[in-house]
Amino acid sequence: MRTKGRPAGQAGGGRGTPRVRLPDGAGGHGAAMTEDDGPAAVSTAAPEPGPARRTPGRTPRRTRSRTGTAAGVLLTPFFVLFTAVTVVPIGYAVWLSLFTEKQSGLGFGGATSVFSGLDNYTAALGDRAFREGFWVLAGYCVVYIPLMVGGALALALLLDSALARARRFFQLALFLPHAVPGIIAALIWVYLYTPGLSPVVRAMNSGGVGFDFFSSSGTLPSVVNIALWEWLGYNMVIFYAALQAIDRSVLEAATMDGAGEWRTAFGIKLPLIRASLAMVSLFTVIGSLQLFTEPLILNQGGSSTVTSTWTPNMYAYTAAFSRNDYGLAAASAVLLALAAALLSFVVTRLTNRKGAKA
Repeated sequence: MRTKGRPAGQAGGGRGTPRVRLPDGAGGHGAAMTEDDGPAAVSTAAPEPGPARRTPGRTPRRTRSRTGTAAGVLLTPFFVLFTAVTVVPIGYAVWLSLFTEKQSGLGFGGATSVFSGLDNYTAALGDRAFREGFWVLAGYCVVYIPLMVGGALALALLLDSALARARRFFQLALFLPHAVPGIIAALIWVYLYTPGLSPVVRAMNSGGVGFDFFSSSGTLPSVVNIALWEWLGYNMVIFYAALQAIDRSVLEAATMDGAGEWRTAFGIKLPLIRASLAMVSLFTVIGSLQLFTEPLILNQGGSSTVTSTWTPNMYAYTAAFSRNDYGLAAASAVLLALAAALLSFVVTRLTNRKGAKA
């Protein structure tokens, strides 16, 4: 017998009524629900598939391939230029240092290149003039590097202080000497060092201060002065740019806490520009080992103290263009490059260690 108003098999509690068991926690453990429970009854239809979920932290392969291609395209010009102007010349210098030019017969024939192994390196290290050039560089670095880094940092702190006025003018005035080529700068200072020509020497003599810039005791300070005049403003600009990048709120907070100018400079600003300080120190060390132009002009300007082998670079220059011994010149240049690489490594390790401790 059918129930009135319902199709057959859907009477309350009949066998035809499908029963759906809810999962635990939904309507009680093992609770059963039928279609008569109202419009909120659970549907037995399978859910529609949604969008695929991406695993966090994973980049699609297509995106990664595009990024790698773009990076390769952008880095290719750099590696091409680096190989052409750095790797190839260094490799050629190393190759050239392994050979020696020798004349055949009585010297009337052409010179031939003979493989000599490490003989050029042994000859360079055994030459007293080459070794003394490194002692000259050591004295130059001891005087020049502290004055350069300390002076540039002091000028940058002064320009960054609240009391500084006409900052643009002083930045330009201090940077202008760097725009002068090194040879021109050395010639200018040779003129200013020469007695009888220099108004500076004349003024010093009239004031009772006599100093010979070309003497054995005055040559090194003369060279240091020329290098400082050329590069002090350049390094000052680097420090000043780093100081300007410091968040002003940090400095204002330090001032509100009662920190004075000295405390702010050495306790706040210097630690925040440690990276720039390390970079300038590294570049200054490398530039010090490449000392060549200033002493060469002094040598040609009449200084008897500055010889043609006063620095390792001058030694290599003399070996190549005065004695035509290109193997010895290449060997001395490679030894100087190794010394520069070693000092650069030491400076980098020291600055990184100080940064880690801070």
